[in-house]
Amino acid sequence: MRLRALFRTGLAAAAAVAGLAAAALVAPNAQAATGNLQITRVVVNGGQDIVLGTAAKGVTVTATISEDSALKDVWMDLEQHNGDDLRFFVHSLATCSGSGTVKTCSHTFTFDPRTDAIYNTLAGRNGWSAYVQVRSQDGDYMSDDFPSVGLRRQTALTMDAGPEPVRKGTTLTASGRLSAANWDTNTWTPLAGQYVQLQYCAYPCTGYTTVRTVTTNSSGYLKAAVTASADGYWRWYYPATSWAQPRVSNADFIDVR
Repeated sequence: MRLRALFRTGLAAAAAVAGLAAAALVAPNAQAATGNLQITRVVVNGGQDIVLGTAAKGVTVTATISEDSALKDVWMDLEQHNGDDLRFFVHSLATCSGSGTVKTCSHTFTFDPRTDAIYNTLAGRNGWSAYVQVRSQDGDYMSDDFPSVGLRRQTALTMDAGPEPVRKGTTLTASGRLSAANWDTNTWTPLAGQYVQLQYCAYPCTGYTTVRTVTTNSSGYLKAAVTASADGYWRWYYPATSWAQPRVSNADFIDVR
C-alpha cells in the first residue's frame, strides 16, 4: 500500500509530526486500473521546469481523466526521489470539472523555500514525478506515477561594458555577476565555476553571436576584454545546467567612434 500525507509541506514537516500513520491517507493497493477509468494525461507546471526563487510560487498539476461516471475523489502528489529515498512530496485533493466522459482535474501546490522542506539538493530533473490516484462513484479506480518536469534555482545575471564611448580598435571590457537563489539559506548567493557566453549584436541588432565563453570566479564575477569594432549591443548568456535557470543579462549598447 502507498501512504500519502495529508499536509502540504514536505518531509521535514512529516518527520516533525508524531505518529505519521495517523496523519496519512492509506490508499488502495496500487494497480493499473479497475473498470474503464483512465488517466490519459498529466501535466506539471504547463510542461515547463519549475523555476523557484526565494519566495513562494504556485505549481499546478493537471490531469485529464476518462470515466463514464462522476468522480468520487482525485488525489495528487509531486515527489522527488533519490533511489528509494523519498526526499520531498506535496499532496492534496484536486478540483475537477467536466460532466461528460472527459474530466479535467487540477491542483496548485505552493512551493515556498522559506517554510517548506526545499533545499538546493532538490534542484534538477532527476527523481521528480507526479502521482495521481482517482476513484469514481461507480467503484472504478486507478493510480499511477507520471513523469514530471524538474526544479531549477532562479538566477540573476548583470552586464556592464565600457568605456562608453570607446575608440575603434581599442579594448572594450565587459563585466558582470551571476547569482542564484540559495534555498539552504533563503538568500541570493554567487555561482562560481559556471560557463557564461559573451554575446554581441551589431547595430541595428538582428541577432546575437557568441564572441567568447568565460568562467565565473569564486564570487560569481566574470570579465572579458575584446577589441571594439562597431556600434552594437553586448550581453551575457548563461545556458545553465539542469539545476539552474538559463539567464540572459541586460543588453548594454556601446558607441564606437
